[in-house]
Formats: sequence, structure tokens, C-alpha cells
Amino acid sequence: MPAPAATPRPRVVVVGGGFAGLNTVKSLKRAAVDVVLIDRRNFHLFQPLLYQVATGGLSPANIAAPLRWIFSRQKNCEVMLAEVVGFDLDQKRVHTTQGDVPYDYLIVAAGSRHSYFGRDDWAQFAPGLKTIEDATDIRRRVYSAFEQAETEQDPAVRRALLNFAIVGGGPTGVELAGALAEIARHSLKHDFRQIDPSEASITLVEAGDRVLGSFSEDLSEKAHATLQRLGVHIRTKTMATAIDDKGIEMKSSTGVEHWPTRTVLWAAGVKASPLSKSLASSSNADLDRAGRLIVEKDFSLAGRPEVFVLGDMSSYSHQGGKPLPGVAQPAIQQGRFVARLINAKLRGKTLPEFRYHDLGNLATIGRSAAVADIKGVHFSGFIAWWLWLVVHLMHIANFRNRLLVLTQWSWNYFTHDRSARLITGDVPSDDDLAALQNLAVPPKAARNPAPAQAASVATAPSTSTTK
Repeated sequence: MPAPAATPRPRVVVVGGGFAGLNTVKSLKRAAVDVVLIDRRNFHLFQPLLYQVATGGLSPANIAAPLRWIFSRQKNCEVMLAEVVGFDLDQKRVHTTQGDVPYDYLIVAAGSRHSYFGRDDWAQFAPGLKTIEDATDIRRRVYSAFEQAETEQDPAVRRALLNFAIVGGGPTGVELAGALAEIARHSLKHDFRQIDPSEASITLVEAGDRVLGSFSEDLSEKAHATLQRLGVHIRTKTMATAIDDKGIEMKSSTGVEHWPTRTVLWAAGVKASPLSKSLASSSNADLDRAGRLIVEKDFSLAGRPEVFVLGDMSSYSHQGGKPLPGVAQPAIQQGRFVARLINAKLRGKTLPEFRYHDLGNLATIGRSAAVADIKGVHFSGFIAWWLWLVVHLMHIANFRNRLLVLTQWSWNYFTHDRSARLITGDVPSDDDLAALQNLAVPPKAARNPAPAQAASVATAPSTSTTK
């Protein structure tokens, strides 16, 4: 007599291998479930250190780890390389480029994208920083600008090449501005013969009244002072109103100014993954103004207790309506909570309501310079910088990468050298170089006759692992 067929275990499908998805899967390691992790990339990316790839401090492989390697010993996990194109919540199926995937529980944590506040045409001139491709593109633009300035004969064009603008004064913008200043002052100090890299002008544009607006005012002031000591020009209460290949137009209380520059970097806003709209249309769930799905207290969708939305895709209120910050630490806690919740449901038990534990807020500005707010205790300087290093090292996915990053940081610290400053990707074409000549035209002639309507610039959320 044949043995009875084994009862299939519940299948948990996780969309997205970021902080929320990764920690959901890890926390289900001993659960009586089968897990399918779907991602269009085959690696987990440690986004808080992307800016170091963008500025040549680290290589992409230092901050990324293959998903199959991470879960090679987790026997109940299967990794699927595919792109999700839709959902059928009634039939409990996820539509992907590799076919449909059925589920008993669904966790969607597909992250966020850049937001240009209705001016998507700016993207080609002002790249943001969310992917490895973004980071290597920024690295190419930054170091190519110095290389082109070295051989440029026209003083106005050379000046434009050595002007750098960062839009957005949150942690990402501050980190980029500080790193660019250190590149110009130290890393490239002896590399060129025709230009002095330290003459590069770096401008940080922030629509609010101070940089690091999510930090306390005293830490914001310390960050401001540190950036100024590095030579960064800070323009608060200033909005970007136009960005093109000739430069950036800025509007403040003193009027409108056009600043010629070859390199504009965007750190001013994000929006939820396009999958939010797809999931909303399948579930009739509501979206907030940033395109995030409004979720229940357990991160499930209303009327769909088996579907959870985490990380930058979810709009979750706590502590009397205060939204969770869109950074790594809340995403990690959400992933672990939902994994425990699913495990409890399978055992017929309940779980206390989610409570976010605010572990603090960290931002680095440069070598031996950072600010920290740890449970209301504020400090800055070397100790805050050292704590930032330790926290970020501990959250990198594997020991090998931790060791590589620590080694590279140690080298950078003692030598000021950024050994990963490679120019990769597309090189400037003849048309690109010809377009540079237009930068020599006086600002009034180079400006568009009808400046674009101002876009409200909001500070991008921190990428810190602590908040």
C-alpha cells in the first residue's frame, strides 16, 4: 500500500532582496514553510555605502553579495531571478517574466525609485543614487569632469567642468558633498598637471532651512560647519528650477541664478516602486502621496491578511500617526516582525503589535567627521565617525565583504587615496564635447527663454542603517 502523499507546506513568496526581504527570509529559516525569494537582480545591495562606490572609495563588489550565496545553506529557501509584472490576489499568484508563482503568503518589498517631482526630464542630467549602475555612472561623471578639465583650453568651459552641484541636503547629499570635497582636496591633489583639483567648487542645494533636517538642530549646525570647512558652498532655502546639460538654475529669496556646471547629482527625493500601483489596482488599497501602500498595523493590506507590504513601499503610522522613516533599520525590523507573525499564524498563536525601536541616527560627512543621535544623546566628530564605521560594517551581508571594506577604509584613512576611481561605461562622444563649448556662452544667453516651473525639492530619506 503506497504511503499517503505528504501535505504540502505553506509557500511564502518574498518579492525583493533588499533589507526587508532579506531579513524576512532569514527569519523564516526554521519555520515550517517553503520560501521563494524573487528579485530581478541576483544580489543584495548594501545601499548605505553606495555613495562610496560613486566617489571611488569602494568597488561595487565590496557592498553586494549574491543572493544564492547568502541563502545557500537555508534549505527551505529558493531564489528566483525574475521580474514581477503583476499580481492576481484572488488566485494567489505572482506574475513574473519566468511564469506565475503561487503563494500562501506574499511579502512585497521592492523598494523605491528616484523622484524628480514631476520633472523626469532632469534624470538624464542629474542622476540619483539607488543602484550600482547609478553609482558607477556618478563615478564616471565626476572623474571624467576632472579629466576633461585637464585638457580644456577655454577658461569658462574648464570652470564649468570643475563646478559640482548636489541637490538635496539630507544624509545622502551631505555624504556626497563631503566625499567630493575630499576628492578635490586630497585624493586628486598630485594627479594633474594643468589644473588644481582643489579649485573645484562644490555646491549643496537644499530647499529647507538647514541640512540634515531629520536630525536635531545642533547636529545640523555641526554638519553645516564641517561641510563649510571642507570648502562646500551650502545654499539653503533654495530650489532647483531647471537642470540641463548647461547647468542648474536655482531660485531663492534673492532671485533666480544660473550656475554653469557639467555635473549635477540628485539626492532630493524618492518614490515607491511601480509595483505599488500594480498591487493597489489588484487590491483596491490606498496609496499615499509618495505612492506607498497604506497598510494595516501588521503590515498587511486591508482585507488581504496574507499579503504584506514592507520597506519603502509601505505607508505605516506609529506613535500617534508618525510615519516610519524610509531607511534600513525600520525595514529590517519589519521583515523580522512579519516572519514571526507568519510563524505564529501557522501555530495558531497571536503576536503583539509591531513596535519600532529607534536605534538612532547617524550621518558621515568626511574623514573623522560624522554626527550621531543615539536615543537622544547627541555627539559628533571622530567618535561619531567611528561609530558610523562599526554600525555599517556590522550590517554588511557577509564576513568577506566586511573584511574587504575595513581594509579599504583603513587604506583610505591613512593615504587619502580612493583606489576605485575608475572611469567605466560610456565615454564622452564628439557631440558631448561639442556641447561643452556652449557652456562658454554667458549665462543670460545660455539660459532658456522661459525657465521651467519650480519643483518642490524634498530631502531624500537617510540611508543610514540606524535610522
